[in-house]
Amino acid sequence: MPLGSAAPTGLVDLRIDGDRIAAVGPSLERLPGEDELDATGRWLIPGLWDQHTHLGQWSRQGTRLDLAGSTTRAEAIARVRAGLGAPGEVLVGGGFRPSSWAEAPTTSALDEVSEDRPIVLVSGDAHSGWLNSAALRRFGLAPRDGLLREAEWFDLLPAVLAAEDAQVGPSAYAAAMQAAAARGVVGIVDYEFEPGFARWPQRYRQVGVGLRVRTSTYPVDLEQAIAAGLHTGDVIDGEPLLTMGALKIISDGSLNTQTAHCREPYADGAHGVQNAPAPELARLLGRAKECGLKIALHAIGDAALQIALDAFATTGARGSIEHAQLAGPDQVAEIARLGLTASVQPAHLLDDRGVTEVIWDEARAARSFPLRELAEAGVELALGSDAPVAPLDPWLAMAAAVHRGEPEDVPWHPEHSLTTAQVLAASTDGHGTPIAGAPADLVLLEADPLADGDSASVAVRLRAMPVAATMVAGQIVHQAW
Repeated sequence: MPLGSAAPTGLVDLRIDGDRIAAVGPSLERLPGEDELDATGRWLIPGLWDQHTHLGQWSRQGTRLDLAGSTTRAEAIARVRAGLGAPGEVLVGGGFRPSSWAEAPTTSALDEVSEDRPIVLVSGDAHSGWLNSAALRRFGLAPRDGLLREAEWFDLLPAVLAAEDAQVGPSAYAAAMQAAAARGVVGIVDYEFEPGFARWPQRYRQVGVGLRVRTSTYPVDLEQAIAAGLHTGDVIDGEPLLTMGALKIISDGSLNTQTAHCREPYADGAHGVQNAPAPELARLLGRAKECGLKIALHAIGDAALQIALDAFATTGARGSIEHAQLAGPDQVAEIARLGLTASVQPAHLLDDRGVTEVIWDEARAARSFPLRELAEAGVELALGSDAPVAPLDPWLAMAAAVHRGEPEDVPWHPEHSLTTAQVLAASTDGHGTPIAGAPADLVLLEADPLADGDSASVAVRLRAMPVAATMVAGQIVHQAW
């Protein structure tokens, strides 16, 4: 497929030598001893990446109690009560979005379900946790009757994940990564709440699914990563497909938790939460830059985004703005001027479009997810899911960016939509039309992803895109025929 440069017309052959493409041509001669995969006229694209995941939590989605779609606290409580029979010491669930509930999620409400078994429920945006008293005791927290939010919640998450690991094991990672390969994913950027650079080497060997993994560090483990001599792009522990990524910083909150740091106030007069004050943010960016680490900086609200941009400008650090969900024209221009990547998650708007106009008002809704504006300003876009907030499925992200809604919906602010060619190019980690010398990270499709159509029909086609085969570093990791 033509991505960034023209593609040959008609059928072509590719020769793979090790982990690279050796040649591309209309009729390459098969050499003695070469294996051959007959693609029979399928469409070839570069391998897809999910540029923002929390892979541990996504891997556990099949074992967590599903609270997605709960429209009231009572409905969520009923699901928890019905799920008490699930095995394990700690009952973990996820997906609830309480911003429109009449009754707030409280500890006492969960205590009515169980006073003895620890219950931990992760919000749909992953920025808060709902615990019963038994869970508060289990994890050494003081009594309370409300949600844990932002920094306090993120500090707890590693312990919750460790408890889940003891109950689930590495097979959950293997299943999640194999499912990703079946959707054409060759690489995953993991921002799980752990020192990934230390945890992934053993895990990678245990999982045994040969996808590329770009791991990360958070500020709490930054000095450990620096002491290990790791720079962005380094191979970790001799595993060529496992590399060091960025320092991840969560500078503000989220829309649904009403903690995204905004210039204009919420209905209660608050402006959200700035998890990383400006001086600390500048210190972290400067430290990472001097030690060879890029930055992945979460900024959803426009106030947080401005603080982030000021820190990048002051320090000269490089990297990405993660989410960039609410950005003004001046900020879009500044992202472009600084050469930052906008790492965006279009499928979030499927959940956020309704609540945005309630929480942020129509004026801010009109400049939410400004994907086209970013692209037209020359900002490099990198699409991801933020799984488990949205499914780890690049075709869903692409469809949401093109149509900005469910296929049956009227597009939400279609002036911000992208073309199919743009979303595909933003999903391949910067790799364009397959050429000699490029990595042999490739995907064969049963249908033309760039076929014409209105945005709704394109969204339907992308969501159902049949992936015939996925290859990583010259090795087939998924084949459907």
